[in-house]
Amino acid sequence: MHPAPPRHAPGRRTRALPSSLTALAALAAMAAAAPTLAQPREGGSLAPVEVPGHAQAQRRFDSAASHSSVPVDGFTAPTPLVHLSELLAGQAGVVALDRQNYAQDLQIAVRGFGARSTFGVRGVRILVDGIPATMPDGQGQAATAQLQSAAQVEVLRGPLAQLYGNAAGGVLQVSTREPRAGGGAQASVAAGSFGQRLVGASFDFGQPTLSGLVDVSHFETDGWRAHSAARRTHLNGKLVARPDADTKITALLNLYDQPDAQDPLGLTRAQFNANPRQAPDVATAFGTRKSVAQNQWGLVLERQLGAADSVRARAYGGKRALTQSLSFSGAAENSAGGVVDLDRGYHGLGLAWTHSAKMPSGLPLTWTLGVDADRLAEQRQGFVNQNGETGALRRNERDRAGNTDVFAQVDAWIAPTWRAVAGLRASRVDMRVSDHFITPSNPDDSGARRWRQTSPVLGVVWAASDQLNLYANLGRGFETPTLAEMAYSQGNTGPNFGLAASRSRQMEIGAKWQGAAHRVELAWFDARSRGEIVPAATVNGRTVFQNADNVRRRGLELAWSAQTGAWTPRAAYTYLDAFFGDAYTGAGGSRVGAGNRLPGTARHVAQLALDYAPTAAWQVGATLDVSGKVFANDVNTEAAAGFAVVGLRAGYRFGQATAGPRWQAWARLDNLLDRRHAGSLIVNDGNGRFFEPAAGRRLMLGLRAQFL
Repeated sequence: MHPAPPRHAPGRRTRALPSSLTALAALAAMAAAAPTLAQPREGGSLAPVEVPGHAQAQRRFDSAASHSSVPVDGFTAPTPLVHLSELLAGQAGVVALDRQNYAQDLQIAVRGFGARSTFGVRGVRILVDGIPATMPDGQGQAATAQLQSAAQVEVLRGPLAQLYGNAAGGVLQVSTREPRAGGGAQASVAAGSFGQRLVGASFDFGQPTLSGLVDVSHFETDGWRAHSAARRTHLNGKLVARPDADTKITALLNLYDQPDAQDPLGLTRAQFNANPRQAPDVATAFGTRKSVAQNQWGLVLERQLGAADSVRARAYGGKRALTQSLSFSGAAENSAGGVVDLDRGYHGLGLAWTHSAKMPSGLPLTWTLGVDADRLAEQRQGFVNQNGETGALRRNERDRAGNTDVFAQVDAWIAPTWRAVAGLRASRVDMRVSDHFITPSNPDDSGARRWRQTSPVLGVVWAASDQLNLYANLGRGFETPTLAEMAYSQGNTGPNFGLAASRSRQMEIGAKWQGAAHRVELAWFDARSRGEIVPAATVNGRTVFQNADNVRRRGLELAWSAQTGAWTPRAAYTYLDAFFGDAYTGAGGSRVGAGNRLPGTARHVAQLALDYAPTAAWQVGATLDVSGKVFANDVNTEAAAGFAVVGLRAGYRFGQATAGPRWQAWARLDNLLDRRHAGSLIVNDGNGRFFEPAAGRRLMLGLRAQFL
């Protein structure tokens, strides 16, 4: 076969648009060919294009980056849709770990970025419907994404992710589905092992010019481990207005409430071997737990100005209240306390303008210009933990963080089968601490720090044939310390304003091949970081951080999928060689040798999956997840052994096909063989409680009803 010409090349057949998330990074050029189908998204990228599923897959195939996309159907999915780990398992280059700890959120890493995080998400930028769920300081939260109403979950890996600015080792985006035409409703119930209970309902309403959906769910669990019970309620709302053919206005509302999620903490090696379901005595002694309430709104305007120009603007804001009881008292006068109380407000604005043109050769070219500004301000207090009760004040400060970014990118067909992508993002990140707890022994620790970074990226795609695309790209990025990471210094003299940002250089070469029944993707990557943020010491129960140079993350990703009749097999494999290139002195004066493995990363991760749908009503599937050994600390003296676990799932649909209620019964069985293993690690834990045991064999059953 002959290589395909570019989209809308004069007198020739067309190629498909690039994928929606690939356009996350820098592929806005395809809007030149079809400006009514695509609008710029945050960071100058394109919104999802409403086209048939085959065309969407074709756009991903044509993308100039490593990109995973997982479609979500809140009615037919044979899974509860409580954790992102349910959907991201088996995506090459991505590790999403359910910690069995609702007080600490998931651990999500992309190509080793984010693996060191002990709570929340670090090194991976999270977006929900284009609204950042990662704060300006780089700290992100994944739990507030409502998966029952999601349409797809996408991950962008590699250098092009750097166009998203601070902490973009990868980009994770969750997109809410569009309201159903003509309205409808859905209800669901589920129950499972260890007291898992889930109820939910959604409502769709409206007409083409004004439509919306509201989705609400409530989840509870007694916990597999001792002291790990939790409950949460989640509401997600979306209102879409189309006043004319060229304008779309989307209003978003997300309410999240998780009161008193118990924290079972990690276990030492001896505790893990003796009884993985236990919690350390300090968990009950200090009543370790976390309460979170977060309310957020967003507004997105997409406007086609003409045949060649379009704009996209976003505004959002929110409030987050958090109270967390830690596993120590923090009673010392110069301690920050063992109870954290935080009230945060945050907001942001973004604007992107995309213009389509043609090069002198007549081939399409598109450029995008934009600006993003995000801010947070929080009142952070610390109190003595008196056996689980709040005691005397030990910390009181006003923290602020903000980023202001400008970006430009261009995407051009430079030949009938060659496309070049280039982008530049200039970022400024500011953090300020205003100390309001000043005593004779605790002087004023107020201060500020600013970081600047210019992140260029460059990529090229060659359509070698209709079945084979080859691509390469490179770029630079950075990751600032979060407010929490810079909160303490070794001399206990207040915040560590001298902590530098980690800066990385990445490159990637990849190939994508697709045939009538099979699809294969292969990518090789290499990332070098200087100023990596690593532990330096533990002071009064808190970790102090420092910078270490020459950290390498390199590896290989391979993904294969096929569709052969009723069978859908899939396989994904990631080889990750992540290590410290230079030796340095770590926490407690320990020596971290050159060549030590980066903790929290497995050298080999794989998943084999097989789905079988003999009829339109039935679907069954099985998975085999395999992970290699993972070190728990920088000095590589503790590690979790590798493991292999098997899971099963099934779904059955019945009821009316066109009128009346439709029903979906589903079942999910995890860890079929009841293998004992560490599901995740608390990297570099100062007390040696590294191990977070994975749950044993567990079953969950559910029933959904849909009324259209």
